[in-house]
Amino acid sequence: MTPRLRLTQSVPGARLLGLGSFQPERVVTNDELAARVETTDEWIRSRVGIENRRIADKDTHLVDMATDAGARALKDSGLEPAEIGAVIVATCTMLDNIPNTAAQVAHRIGIVAPAAFDINTACSGFSYGVGIAADLVRAGTVRHVLVIGAEKLSDWMDWDDRSTCIIFADGAGAVVVGAAPDEESVGVGPVAWGSAGDMAQTIRINPDTRAMHQEGQAVFRWATTRIAPVALRAVALAGLSLADIDVLVPHQANLRIVEAIAKRLRSKGARADLRVADDIVHSGNTSSASIPLALDHMRAQGRLRSGETVLLVGFGAGLSYAAQVVVCP
Repeated sequence: MTPRLRLTQSVPGARLLGLGSFQPERVVTNDELAARVETTDEWIRSRVGIENRRIADKDTHLVDMATDAGARALKDSGLEPAEIGAVIVATCTMLDNIPNTAAQVAHRIGIVAPAAFDINTACSGFSYGVGIAADLVRAGTVRHVLVIGAEKLSDWMDWDDRSTCIIFADGAGAVVVGAAPDEESVGVGPVAWGSAGDMAQTIRINPDTRAMHQEGQAVFRWATTRIAPVALRAVALAGLSLADIDVLVPHQANLRIVEAIAKRLRSKGARADLRVADDIVHSGNTSSASIPLALDHMRAQGRLRSGETVLLVGFGAGLSYAAQVVVCP
């Protein structure tokens, strides 16, 4: 007789337990960039909506920023390091492939022997990470997961390339995902995700310069037409309607893209008073860090309150995308 394997005990679902973020101190204005490349403050604001962004100094590494954000999220959750069973870091900007970011971050925070791994789906990475964490928790594999989105994009910039140097920035954001003890307390909906590999070359690392390259107009057209349906699918998977959503937090790629997605969702039934993240104005595009940064900043500003229903939508290089509905802790 074939032995029967034992399975871990599943739980009704997952929920967010804490938020945290970190940004470098140095603020880089549009005027500072205009002194180097052919642009102006007005040109940048009108096309991408950015007024300033944060850039890390050479001595601040991606692991440093990820550790600070993760430690703050852990403190906010009220958990101890020993209660975290897995650490996931979403990033596309580590300078070295190994060792991974997650194991280093876990060690620095004092989380002993967790499962620790990085994922790279670029700007959608945080939403991918939350989706994976929620599944791990729901299946009973672990009870608590620390999910971090962290990027030091300044390490991969050609500072003479106007199409990228005005957009990208540095930072990290994190959440703690934990078990929901009953169906009423479930706070992370199913993930709606996918990819468009036929457009992979629109955002890439230039093999000659080793710098980020982006075909901005192609990405803009794709994001403004293809991402709202993904958001709608995430809402449907959660068993909700757009009218149930209090706050929309899309990846902060470009303010015009953010506004276009919000407009499309309002035309499909989202409320007129839907609050929409606009963190890109003062943070720039921080890839996988942009959604958790925006969440933490909106909460600090009083624009996001505990118990409110939030729609997260990540999209970017790959091209990859992911969305889910969560409840603010």
